[in-house]
Amino acid sequence: MVKNKKIHVLAECAVMLALATVLSMIPLWKMPFGGSLTPLSMLPICVIGLRHGPRWGFGTAFAYSVIQLALDLPSVLSWGLTPVVLVACIFLDYIFAFTALGICGFFNSANDQKRRRIMMCIGVALALFARFACHYLSGVTLWTESAVAEGYSPFIYSALYNGSFMLPELILTEVAVIVLMSVPQFRRILNVDAE
Repeated sequence: MVKNKKIHVLAECAVMLALATVLSMIPLWKMPFGGSLTPLSMLPICVIGLRHGPRWGFGTAFAYSVIQLALDLPSVLSWGLTPVVLVACIFLDYIFAFTALGICGFFNSANDQKRRRIMMCIGVALALFARFACHYLSGVTLWTESAVAEGYSPFIYSALYNGSFMLPELILTEVAVIVLMSVPQFRRILNVDAE
């Protein structure tokens, strides 16, 4: 019985991972050095964390980070980065940033329904903010020359660049979660109505 449950959860993670990947390939707008606004591409990864907890959430988010890196690697290699900056970029902008979405898994339980809904919404917001923080740190440490060339402080440049796609992404995803929480079937999937 336990083995069947693990297979079921693994299959569910694979489906949500595929959905997130397809959604990530539909940019609503794309930035010149990485980052784009997508139609809720991170929501399926967050749902896994909310539904199955941090272990499955981080595992799925890590797999998503590897897929995102594989999809973007030709573009990243064309930026002419030094080997050290390239490795740092891979970790900060891909591995750490997308794996941070697993944070949602820590917000999948609470004592009552209303609190559970609120905690899940907070978890999604924190997960997306953690992704932004990774990109921001990358911008401040790795993209200093770009900031100076544009006449900005690296801190302001990174906040503006990364905020231009992460803030709308966060807002869209959070609105989607709030709307979906009003749908009984979605609440049942996330066990929100369970006592």
